Amino acid sequence: MIEPRLAPFSELSLHALYAILALRSEVFVVEQDCPYQDHDGKDAESLHLWYASAQGDLLAYARLLPPGLSYPEAGIGRVVTAPSVRRTGLGKELMRVAIEKTRNHWPGEDIVIMAQCYLLDFYSRLGFVTEREEFLEDGIPHRWMRLRP
Repeated sequence: MIEPRLAPFSELSLHALYAILALRSEVFVVEQDCPYQDHDGKDAESLHLWYASAQGDLLAYARLLPPGLSYPEAGIGRVVTAPSVRRTGLGKELMRVAIEKTRNHWPGEDIVIMAQCYLLDFYSRLGFVTEREEFLEDGIPHRWMRLRP
């Protein structure tokens, strides 16, 4: 089994950073046909969680946001899996570890996410509860979701 890696921005290697940005672009911009500004100034203050193959290929990634950066609470964002590993359980494992690491770094905080609507069931099974009405983010339907401590 591959092990997750966690690092602050300042400790990411150039190779890891390039792979992270490339996968985010591949999925969020190209695959979802959604031109948007991925570089939002929040990476430098976030923790970065990822899984890579034995060959070094990035398989899954999530960004852990400290309280006050995007939301008053802690957050998880930019959750992405490579097309080659979808439906293998790695996305669920990524989120399980992301929740655990977020709780370890910011204990007692709610965890907030902006979930794409087609993934509401996925996040609900992890304990997130839907809040507020549906809204468009970069032209894609989303809902706020929250996981309490």
